[in-house]
Amino acid sequence: MTYRHPAVVAHRARIASSLQLRVADWITRFAGSMPFLYLHAAGFVLWMVWFERSPWPTLTLIVSLEAIFLSTFVMIGQNRQAEFQRAKADHDFGAQTLELRSNTELTQAIHTMTTELHKRLVPAADLSRPGEMK
Repeated sequence: MTYRHPAVVAHRARIASSLQLRVADWITRFAGSMPFLYLHAAGFVLWMVWFERSPWPTLTLIVSLEAIFLSTFVMIGQNRQAEFQRAKADHDFGAQTLELRSNTELTQAIHTMTTELHKRLVPAADLSRPGEMK
């Protein structure tokens, strides 16, 4: 069994339950890939060379609209990543606080036991004259 961070489990469950999030993830993943770059380079060359005599106005419109949509997908991804990081940080803070509390309690218990052991093993008379040896 592979252990997964609770924030990761919740994040994956949220994505799996939402078609919109899966589509946004797919678009963002594809838009950040080399095939996306190659496809666009080829498409722009074809558009400029073969389809229009004056391709710039229409091409500029298409590229601008695409940039608007892609930047929106990037922001959606960044917001979701920030939300995931907050959830993970909150969980980690809680776990670390619990661990610190547990370690503090263990340290106090060890101190108490060590003090009690010292009292039983070292007679009271020896403590009253620390510089003297018997």
